[in-house]
Amino acid sequence: MNPKETLLWSIAFPGFGQLLNGKYFKGIIFILLEFMINIQSNFNKIIYFSFNGEIDKAIYHTEYQWLMFYPCIYFFAMWDAYKDAGGNKEPYSFLPFILSAYFVTVGLMYSERVHIFGVRLGTMWFPMLCVIPGITVGILLKKGLRKR
Repeated sequence: MNPKETLLWSIAFPGFGQLLNGKYFKGIIFILLEFMINIQSNFNKIIYFSFNGEIDKAIYHTEYQWLMFYPCIYFFAMWDAYKDAGGNKEPYSFLPFILSAYFVTVGLMYSERVHIFGVRLGTMWFPMLCVIPGITVGILLKKGLRKR
Protein backbone atom coordinates (compact mmCIF):
# COMPACT_ATOMS: atom_id res chain seq x y z
CA MET A 1 0.00 0.00 0.00
CA ASN A 2 0.96 3.60 -0.53
CA PRO A 3 1.62 5.25 2.88
CA LYS A 4 0.26 8.63 1.73
CA GLU A 5 -2.94 7.03 0.45
CA THR A 6 -3.57 5.24 3.72
CA LEU A 7 -2.82 8.46 5.59
CA LEU A 8 -5.43 10.31 3.52
CA TRP A 9 -8.02 7.59 4.15
CA SER A 10 -7.31 7.85 7.88
CA ILE A 11 -7.75 11.61 7.73
CA ALA A 12 -11.13 11.02 6.09
CA PHE A 13 -12.20 8.62 8.84
CA PRO A 14 -10.18 6.88 11.56
CA GLY A 15 -9.94 3.17 10.77
CA PHE A 16 -10.29 3.43 6.99
CA GLY A 17 -6.49 3.41 6.53
CA GLN A 18 -6.26 0.23 8.59
CA LEU A 19 -8.97 -1.41 6.48
CA LEU A 20 -7.07 -0.42 3.34
CA ASN A 21 -3.92 -2.01 4.83
CA GLY A 22 -5.82 -5.23 5.54
CA LYS A 23 -5.69 -4.70 9.32
CA TYR A 24 -9.42 -5.33 9.74
CA PHE A 25 -9.54 -5.80 13.51
CA LYS A 26 -7.67 -2.54 14.18
CA GLY A 27 -9.76 -0.74 11.58
CA ILE A 28 -13.03 -1.84 13.14
CA ILE A 29 -11.78 -0.88 16.61
CA PHE A 30 -10.85 2.62 15.41
CA ILE A 31 -14.20 3.02 13.64
CA LEU A 32 -16.09 1.94 16.77
CA LEU A 33 -14.02 4.29 18.93
CA GLU A 34 -14.69 7.14 16.51
CA PHE A 35 -18.43 6.52 16.63
CA MET A 36 -18.46 6.20 20.42
CA ILE A 37 -16.46 9.39 21.01
CA ASN A 38 -18.43 11.25 18.33
CA ILE A 39 -21.76 10.38 19.95
CA GLN A 40 -20.67 10.88 23.56
CA SER A 41 -18.98 14.24 22.88
CA ASN A 42 -21.83 15.61 20.71
CA PHE A 43 -19.26 16.21 17.99
CA ASN A 44 -21.78 16.36 15.14
CA LYS A 45 -23.74 19.04 17.02
CA ILE A 46 -20.52 20.94 17.60
CA ILE A 47 -19.68 20.77 13.91
CA TYR A 48 -23.21 21.84 12.93
CA PHE A 49 -23.30 24.82 15.28
CA SER A 50 -19.73 25.86 14.42
CA PHE A 51 -20.39 25.84 10.68
CA ASN A 52 -23.50 27.94 11.28
CA GLY A 53 -21.62 30.49 13.36
CA GLU A 54 -23.34 29.54 16.61
CA ILE A 55 -20.14 29.18 18.62
CA ASP A 56 -21.82 29.64 22.02
CA LYS A 57 -24.18 26.75 21.27
CA ALA A 58 -21.27 24.60 20.12
CA ILE A 59 -19.42 25.30 23.37
CA TYR A 60 -22.55 24.62 25.43
CA HIS A 61 -23.08 21.19 23.82
CA THR A 62 -19.43 20.10 24.07
CA GLU A 63 -18.73 17.16 26.36
CA TYR A 64 -15.05 17.89 26.99
CA GLN A 65 -14.27 14.67 28.85
CA TRP A 66 -15.17 12.71 25.71
CA LEU A 67 -14.01 15.14 23.05
CA MET A 68 -10.49 15.30 24.51
CA PHE A 69 -10.05 11.63 23.53
CA TYR A 70 -10.78 12.40 19.88
CA PRO A 71 -7.43 13.99 18.86
CA CYS A 72 -5.49 11.08 20.38
CA ILE A 73 -7.54 8.44 18.57
CA TYR A 74 -7.61 10.46 15.34
CA PHE A 75 -3.86 11.11 15.10
CA PHE A 76 -2.91 7.67 16.40
CA ALA A 77 -5.09 6.06 13.71
CA MET A 78 -3.39 8.23 11.07
CA TRP A 79 0.10 7.33 12.30
CA ASP A 80 -0.76 3.64 12.64
CA ALA A 81 -2.11 3.40 9.08
CA TYR A 82 0.87 5.34 7.73
CA LYS A 83 3.31 3.11 9.67
CA ASP A 84 1.63 -0.15 8.60
CA ALA A 85 1.81 0.93 4.96
CA GLY A 86 5.58 1.39 5.24
CA GLY A 87 5.69 5.13 5.82
CA ASN A 88 7.62 4.85 9.06
CA LYS A 89 11.01 4.42 7.44
CA GLU A 90 12.67 7.58 8.70
CA PRO A 91 13.48 8.09 12.37
CA TYR A 92 11.07 10.11 14.50
CA SER A 93 8.34 10.10 11.84
CA PHE A 94 5.78 9.78 14.65
CA LEU A 95 6.56 13.23 16.10
CA PRO A 96 4.25 15.33 13.87
CA PHE A 97 1.35 13.00 14.74
CA ILE A 98 2.04 13.03 18.49
CA LEU A 99 2.55 16.76 18.69
CA SER A 100 -0.56 17.44 16.61
CA ALA A 101 -2.63 15.34 19.02
CA TYR A 102 -1.07 17.20 21.95
CA PHE A 103 -1.58 20.70 20.50
CA VAL A 104 -5.17 19.96 19.48
CA THR A 105 -6.00 18.55 22.92
CA VAL A 106 -4.50 21.57 24.67
CA GLY A 107 -6.25 23.84 22.16
CA LEU A 108 -9.54 22.17 23.03
CA MET A 109 -8.95 22.85 26.73
CA TYR A 110 -8.45 26.58 26.07
CA SER A 111 -10.94 26.91 23.22
CA GLU A 112 -13.67 28.61 25.27
CA ARG A 113 -11.38 31.49 26.21
CA VAL A 114 -9.46 32.10 23.00
CA HIS A 115 -10.39 35.00 20.74
CA ILE A 116 -8.47 35.68 17.55
CA PHE A 117 -8.95 39.19 16.16
CA GLY A 118 -11.90 39.55 18.52
CA VAL A 119 -13.61 36.42 17.20
CA ARG A 120 -14.36 33.48 19.46
CA LEU A 121 -13.51 30.31 17.55
CA GLY A 122 -14.94 27.73 19.93
CA THR A 123 -14.46 24.02 20.36
CA MET A 124 -14.08 23.10 16.71
CA TRP A 125 -12.27 25.89 14.86
CA PHE A 126 -9.55 26.70 17.41
CA PRO A 127 -8.47 23.07 17.98
CA MET A 128 -8.36 22.61 14.19
CA LEU A 129 -6.02 25.59 13.93
CA CYS A 130 -3.80 23.97 16.57
CA VAL A 131 -2.92 21.22 14.08
CA ILE A 132 -0.69 23.73 12.26
CA PRO A 133 1.74 24.35 15.15
CA GLY A 134 1.58 20.65 16.06
CA ILE A 135 2.71 19.53 12.62
CA THR A 136 5.24 22.37 12.34
CA VAL A 137 6.88 21.69 15.72
CA GLY A 138 6.81 17.94 15.01
CA ILE A 139 8.55 18.32 11.67
CA LEU A 140 11.14 20.75 13.05
CA LEU A 141 11.84 18.51 16.03
CA LYS A 142 12.11 15.45 13.76
CA LYS A 143 14.60 17.25 11.52
CA GLY A 144 16.59 18.49 14.51
CA LEU A 145 16.79 15.06 16.09
CA ARG A 146 17.81 13.42 12.79
CA LYS A 147 20.75 15.83 12.45
CA ARG A 148 22.17 14.70 15.81
